[in-house]
Amino acid sequence: MKTLLRSFIPHALNTRPAEWSRAAVGAFLGIFISALVSRQLFGTDVTLHLLGPIGASAVLLFAVSTGALAQPWSIIGSYLISALVALLCIHLFGNTVSAASVAVCSAILIMCVCRCLHPPGAAVAISIITSKQELSALGLHVLFPVMLNAAALLITALIYNNLTLVRYPRAQAKSVTPVQDPAHQPEGFNSQDLDKALDDVGSFVDVSREDLEAILHKTEENAQHRNRTDIDIDRIISRSAQSLSLEHSMADAMKMLAGHGSQYLPVLDADRKVIGIISLVN
Repeated sequence: MKTLLRSFIPHALNTRPAEWSRAAVGAFLGIFISALVSRQLFGTDVTLHLLGPIGASAVLLFAVSTGALAQPWSIIGSYLISALVALLCIHLFGNTVSAASVAVCSAILIMCVCRCLHPPGAAVAISIITSKQELSALGLHVLFPVMLNAAALLITALIYNNLTLVRYPRAQAKSVTPVQDPAHQPEGFNSQDLDKALDDVGSFVDVSREDLEAILHKTEENAQHRNRTDIDIDRIISRSAQSLSLEHSMADAMKMLAGHGSQYLPVLDADRKVIGIISLVN
């Protein structure tokens, strides 16, 4: 029960208020421009019925633009698939709750197959099915306002995010696996380890594989830096019979480390005070 209750505690955000403001202004511009263009071409009623999905997409495209759900193919593909699925379900089941349920279910499956999962796409399907007079009555012509809204929002995100120094979209990097001698494999993880970990998890992770790998490498780098700096000086000196002075060269240090099998050597000044440490870190 305690675990369940703790799950309701909100997680800390890793972003700053300046980023929140940037995303909020971007979402405002994206929704406003999309709605303005749509209203001029298709009228207010059609525009209002599509504002829900556009608002949800704006959160992804401006607030979490690095996520896999927010990339250009995700919004374009999901809107197109969801609109077509909605029209098919209306033809089979009419404008009913059953049609909406089947449409969302089918849209999720097809979006996953086409690698364009985007939650607001499901809202597009529901909007078409529930707006019997405004959207579903258009038939295949409903694709025009749906795709126009998607394109207007996407273009706004492309321009605004990059002008505010947020790289968008995130291009999929080619994974190059270097061939290494197994006997000289470095410690830590490699690309194959990450691929296997993602396969083991098996659930959807809303972060690109490249960003995830970069985060893990940065974490490993920070941990190695901490391990190098958080060294107990007294413990090292007490266990080390050898030390270096300012007169010793790096070659002397390497010989002493190799000769005594030690990973750490303190560097002492004339008063035998520690002024540094030379270490071997794998």
